[in-house]
Amino acid sequence: MKSIDYSFLSHTMLFQGTSEDEVKEMLSCLSAKIQTFQKNETIYHVGACVSALGIVLNGSVSLENDDIWGNKHLIDTIRPGQVFAETYATVPNEPLLVNVIAIEPSTVLFLQVKKLLTTCTNACSHHQKLIQNLLFVSAQKNLKLSHKIFHTAPKTIRRKLLSYLSYQSICANSYEFEIPYSRQQLADYLGVDRSALSAELSKMQKEGLLTFHKNSFHILNEA
Repeated sequence: MKSIDYSFLSHTMLFQGTSEDEVKEMLSCLSAKIQTFQKNETIYHVGACVSALGIVLNGSVSLENDDIWGNKHLIDTIRPGQVFAETYATVPNEPLLVNVIAIEPSTVLFLQVKKLLTTCTNACSHHQKLIQNLLFVSAQKNLKLSHKIFHTAPKTIRRKLLSYLSYQSICANSYEFEIPYSRQQLADYLGVDRSALSAELSKMQKEGLLTFHKNSFHILNEA
């Protein structure tokens, strides 16, 4: 297997609470496989049935849904240490509803979920810990999806922006914060046109509600 930073993995959400030696042992048990992808390369296609979850080791990948007219909808962005496809890999023969695309040159570690969910013969404590961590990861993903529903439910672009930016401010515990998306990614995430989103942000800035520069925002007043 290609070189793996076991220390990095031991601090990820999936492997938290385990030592580097335990991570090394578990990777062997889970038929771990490392694969590299170029920018814009497809990792998983819509309709595919998968058996392995992926952990991004470096780079970043996006979960995208394209409608029949070719409109792209950004579901999520997965960064180093984060997991994707764990739900589909857990449910046999469930076809993916999203494309998984490398946003930049990326390296992904794939783990066979079936082996993860089957307790090893020694019933080792770190294997049980991994199962608990997977449940925690899934719960966090559900919460993230709930947040997205709140942000995209409003009918106007302004209300969508206010919901999203308010949440980011709360997470940062500050009126000044950075968001993880470019303008196009934010537009895709909220399901709106990029030009319309940029125009609305400019209006909000002129009205004294906020200031922004690229991904940095400063909330000045309540809407």
